Amino acid sequence: MSQDLLSLPLRRLLSAYRLRKISPVELTKAALARIAACNGDLNALCLVDGKKALAMARAAEKRYAAGGEIPLLCGVPVTIKDWFHVKGWPTRFGSLLSDAAPQTADSPLVARLREAGAVFLGKTTLPEYGHKGVTDSPLYGITRNPWHPGKTSGGSSGGAAAAAAAGMGFLHVGSDAGGSGRIPASFCGVVGFKPSPGLVPSWPPSLFSTLSAIGPLTRCVEDAAFALDVMTAPDVRDWHALPVEKPSFVRALKKPLHKLKIAYAPTVNDVRMNDDVAAVMNKQVRLLQRFGTVEEIHLDVPDLVDVFNKHWMAVASYMIAGYAAAQKKKTDPRLLHWAARGDALSLHDYLAAERARMDIGAYFKSILDRYDILVTPTTAMTAFETGTNMPRGRDGKPWEDWTPFTYPANLAKLPAASLPVGLTRDGLPVGMQVMSGYLKDVALLRVCYHIEREIGFTASPPLAA
Repeated sequence: MSQDLLSLPLRRLLSAYRLRKISPVELTKAALARIAACNGDLNALCLVDGKKALAMARAAEKRYAAGGEIPLLCGVPVTIKDWFHVKGWPTRFGSLLSDAAPQTADSPLVARLREAGAVFLGKTTLPEYGHKGVTDSPLYGITRNPWHPGKTSGGSSGGAAAAAAAGMGFLHVGSDAGGSGRIPASFCGVVGFKPSPGLVPSWPPSLFSTLSAIGPLTRCVEDAAFALDVMTAPDVRDWHALPVEKPSFVRALKKPLHKLKIAYAPTVNDVRMNDDVAAVMNKQVRLLQRFGTVEEIHLDVPDLVDVFNKHWMAVASYMIAGYAAAQKKKTDPRLLHWAARGDALSLHDYLAAERARMDIGAYFKSILDRYDILVTPTTAMTAFETGTNMPRGRDGKPWEDWTPFTYPANLAKLPAASLPVGLTRDGLPVGMQVMSGYLKDVALLRVCYHIEREIGFTASPPLAA
């Protein structure tokens, strides 16, 4: 019975709450039981606060009993990536060197979820300071994939994606500065949405500024829409926040689509999909023809990876500047590697990367001026083995720059989503990435909703059974 509750789409859950067929306390207990059963294998949550969660659930139950206006997410169990502040909980960023003291204020998205009546289950894992595309850290250890515990969940929002796939709550908040939400969504078979930067307010200030965005990881597109309707409320603390009218995602989802002009890019530069990913993508891309015309294009952005890497190197260098030798021994060696490369950058190198980013943005704007959406694979491969920072390339050597499909959305400030579209013969999920023009977030999510319904991916991982 508890598993049936945990697999409900949010719309049905909220309806059942209003009709008093399910109680928030009952549902929260089921979610906590699910965490107790799965988290030992997955290590998706680094903090679980059952006492707080049940207190919030009881408060939600009283609001339903009292009647009147009910907040949108009242009684909905959620998790928060340990990149954001939750009042009363520490924010550790996956680092042994971080402050373990409880935070005194919520980050904006957390404040909006609290106001909407959500129930906070706990915090999800990330690599140290979110610096890589797999989730393991000196503080938390390895987070595993519910589809295959020997595989990575991706990163940096790997804990959120694993929790979503395994049914440990309903909404899971992540962030994405280079694919950190979409990569784990693809690897774990869930929906990951990266909004246009500034649409979801962020605080404390981030060095990634417009490279990064906050978004949900959920089991379906409509659940992501519910989260975005709450999280996009403005907050004065974020000076990057956009002065636009708050969008309504849920209301727009089911509106019919006009005939779409779709660009499909199976490659970027010389990077192409592995055969198992291509088999799934080729089948599902054919279904997109039901929404309009599909034209195959080639993305030719020769400096894409170099420009992206220079941004990350500079931030890594800044992050650990001044670390003593003893502190570096407690730091992820991969983060030290990026920082060392950042140390070697000159100011002119960094400014040249900023200038090149403008050209990349213009290139993708020109594409999305001609097409409604741009479709690619989210990643060129499925989830690979834990305990490594990267997969092996076709030459058998470690493939350092293995995630170029996700970089354009961050560099060009585009909204982008990863949708689960099928399984390989090995039973691992494949993600389809869908991008649209800057600030066309509502339209993009509506397209994703219709694509999701057409493809009809409903599989669940073994650890969610």
